Amino acid sequence: MFAIIQAAGHQVRVEPGQHIDLDRLGAQTGAEVTFDQVLFVSRDDGSLVAGSPVVPGARVVGVVDTHFRGPKIRVFRRKRRKGMRRTRGHRTDLTRVRITEITANGDAN
Repeated sequence: MFAIIQAAGHQVRVEPGQHIDLDRLGAQTGAEVTFDQVLFVSRDDGSLVAGSPVVPGARVVGVVDTHFRGPKIRVFRRKRRKGMRRTRGHRTDLTRVRITEITANGDAN
């Protein structure tokens, strides 16, 4: 069973037991988070449910494992023949969520 959810502005394919990295969520470590924006659900019996735009009654539940910062990204800018060089760095704040269950129309898995 898997689902496609919309979380933090991204569409993510999730399965129970999977860890996903999202933009920083406001929940504490160990807190349970629910994603109601479920766009697509595949059940164990092989049936597929697509939403328009979301599947009614479907939700994905996960537990916040940790908050961390992503890898450093270097941004280098220069202008030719001007001697202008600038290096800046950026690290995104992320949250790791462990998916515990996917529920579609009252079915718990």
